[in-house]
Amino acid sequence: MEVEHMCIVDNEMEGTRGDRKEGGKRGRKPGRKASDKADMRAKLERSRQSARECRARKKLRYQYLEELVSDREKAVLALRKELDVYRGWGSELDAGRIPEGLQTMLEEFGALKTERNIN
Repeated sequence: MEVEHMCIVDNEMEGTRGDRKEGGKRGRKPGRKASDKADMRAKLERSRQSARECRARKKLRYQYLEELVSDREKAVLALRKELDVYRGWGSELDAGRIPEGLQTMLEEFGALKTERNIN
């Protein structure tokens, strides 16, 4: 008895869904009211504000990345200069000469080494 009753209810529900002539949830609803238009304007304004904020965040992110790249490029240039100095010292040593600055660097390095041994 219960099974028959459930089948009838199911068939009734299916019939109401299938008999609908409207196209479903898509499309514009007829009879829009002024309050609906106000809601739409508010929604559009929120969307515009969100887009402005998104563009501002994007701009900040690009500025941060550009600063990061600039700092890294400066570090690379400093390291290249240091490498050029060491290459020059190497060529001077190969020629049998003691380059300028090498002695002071070795003394500083030796002082640091002795301080580490003391501590």
